[in-house]
Amino acid sequence: MKIIDLTHSFINNMPVFPGDPPATLTPVANIDKAGYNDHEIKTYMHVGTHMDAPLHMIANGKKMDEISLDKFMGTGVVIDARGKPVINASILEDIDIKPGSILLIYTGFADKFGKPDYDHNQPTITEDFAQKAVELKVKIVGMDILGPDQPPFPTHKTLLGNEVLIMENLTNLDLLLNENNFEIIALPMKLHADAAPVRVLAKLF
Repeated sequence: MKIIDLTHSFINNMPVFPGDPPATLTPVANIDKAGYNDHEIKTYMHVGTHMDAPLHMIANGKKMDEISLDKFMGTGVVIDARGKPVINASILEDIDIKPGSILLIYTGFADKFGKPDYDHNQPTITEDFAQKAVELKVKIVGMDILGPDQPPFPTHKTLLGNEVLIMENLTNLDLLLNENNFEIIALPMKLHADAAPVRVLAKLF
């Protein structure tokens, strides 16, 4: 068995969604002076590798701590979408995706994470892709980009409106391209909120 971490480390001044305030991770106590180390974290929820709960886009949708635990793990399926400016439902043709799967979209943009052009020219994941994912009864759609769409966020709303969770800013998806049998475990912080940081692991068999 091998485990691959699909999560970016949370660091000081890491990339944020354009327009959001900086995310900071600041030392507030030093072991040499205080006898212990401690840090303060300040961040919006949608920073780094995180998971969107339905409340993010759906009025009265579930908060992260209201979601059943079985939603956070399942058989993984990765789709190679490198070089595609638009990712639509056609990419799902002829792919075996069983109900309860966790669907991951590899675009290659994780290589730019932390660089000035990370948020430039990211692909769009279309509403018809989202609708097909709903029809396939996947639990989560994850991606190595900032997010699937732009205002008015039709893809977000289609997925979250059907309680298909969204994971953004993943990494290391390239390591799964030749793997046919793996499980995803994605455990978000138990927050009474619309989203949460998430640790995402792929367990290979």
